[in-house]
Amino acid sequence: MFNFLIALVVIAAICLILIVLAQNPKGGGLSQTFGGGNQYMGVEGTNKFLTKATWTLVIFMVVVSVLAAGFASSSDVESSSKVVNEASKAVKEQTESATTNLPGVPAE
Repeated sequence: MFNFLIALVVIAAICLILIVLAQNPKGGGLSQTFGGGNQYMGVEGTNKFLTKATWTLVIFMVVVSVLAAGFASSSDVESSSKVVNEASKAVKEQTESATTNLPGVPAE
């Protein structure tokens, strides 16, 4: 589930990049290129659509990111604690074997 949510965030981010690049901060962008007076949406309609699409994608990304964080914390806590315990045991074993095999150090 976590990977699916991350994939959704990546897709939404790519769409958001494309929508933001389509906008022009000075009132141009797609609205100026495709916004003729006799067209369906017109200049104002294109600006409204791009603005609404931007905000919708941002809200979607925030919600899905929070959900992904919830899934990650609930499922990965147990597995990450097991990894930490195994790693600490391995480090203890290596340090013990390294200190007992040093030349000139008497064995205990």
